[in-house]
Amino acid sequence: MSLLFSPLTLRSVTLPNRIAVSPMCQYSATDGVPNDWHLVHLGSRAVGGAGLVIAEATAVEPRGRISPEDVGIWNDEQVEAWRRITAFIKEQGSVPGIQLAHAGRKAVGDWVPVAPTTEPFPGLNVPEKVESHTDVVKAFVDGALRAVEAGFEVLEIHAAHGYLLHEFYSPLTNEGSIEERIAVPVEVTAAIRAAVGPEVPVIVRISGSDWVDNGWTVDDSVVLAQALKAAGADLIDVSSGGNTAQADIPVGPGYQVPLAEAVRRKADVPTGAVGLITEATQAEQVLTDGSADLVLLARELLRDPYWPLRAAQQLGVEVNAPRQYARAF
Repeated sequence: MSLLFSPLTLRSVTLPNRIAVSPMCQYSATDGVPNDWHLVHLGSRAVGGAGLVIAEATAVEPRGRISPEDVGIWNDEQVEAWRRITAFIKEQGSVPGIQLAHAGRKAVGDWVPVAPTTEPFPGLNVPEKVESHTDVVKAFVDGALRAVEAGFEVLEIHAAHGYLLHEFYSPLTNEGSIEERIAVPVEVTAAIRAAVGPEVPVIVRISGSDWVDNGWTVDDSVVLAQALKAAGADLIDVSSGGNTAQADIPVGPGYQVPLAEAVRRKADVPTGAVGLITEATQAEQVLTDGSADLVLLARELLRDPYWPLRAAQQLGVEVNAPRQYARAF
C-alpha cells in the first residue's frame, strides 16, 4: 500500500491521492482574467494525475495582485473564465483548488500597496498602512464565494511568503503580541468558513519561519495553526520565508518538511509539506514518517506534468491513466 496514492478526505471532498499541485504564479493574465494558458497549464497537471490542482495566487482585489499580469477573482468575468478550467480539472478526476491571495506591500504595479506597516519591502513601493482590516476580510470572503461559484472545491488562503496576511502576523512587519498579530489571518479564516459553510475544505498556507533573528518561528506557527484550526481551517500548508530579503534559508531537499512535521505534531492539525520534494520515494517517506498528510510539488511538476503517473509506476501502484494515453501504459 502507498500512502501517497491513498485518498485524503477533507470535509465533503475526497482527494484521490495526496499529491497536490502547489500554487505557482504564471504572470500571464490580462485584467485578472485567466485564459488558454491557465487552462492548459492547470489542465495538464490534472491529466498527469495530481489529486489536487491548486491555481496560482489569485488576487481578491485589484491592488492585491503581485503583478499586473496576475489572475484575480474579484469580478464576474473572472468567475466565468475560471469555470471552464475547473470543469476540465474535474473531468480528469482531480479536485480543483484555488489560492486566495493579497500581495500587500509586495505588489508590483501602478497602484499604492497596503500593509500593516509603511516600511516598504526592499526595492518596492512604500505601502499605505491598513487602518481597518474590515475591507481586507470582506475582500477575502467575497473572493471565496466567487471561487465556489466558479467551481473550485478547495480553498487555500495565502498567508505566507511576505504577502499581506503574513505581514500581519510576522513581528518583522507588525507590532503587538502574537495574539494581536495573528488576529487578522484568523478572522479571515473564520469569516470564510462562515461564508462558504461546513462542506467546503479550507486550507491555509503559512510561512513556518522567517529564517531571521527576531522573526517568526516554528513555535509561533504552532500557535497560529491552533488558532486557524479553531477558526475552521482543515489543513495547514507549511512553507516558509518571503517577508525579508535578508533571510538565511537552509535550502535543500525537503528543507521545509520539518516545519510541517512540527506543526502537525504540536498543533494536532493536518499539514501539507512543500519545498524541493522531487522523488516518489521521498514523497512517500514524508507521509509514512508522519511529517505531513499531503505533499505539494511545484517546480518538479513544471518539469514533468505527469510526475504522479511516473511516481505510481515507481511505487508499484496501479492508477487509471487517461484513456487517450492508455497505450503508453
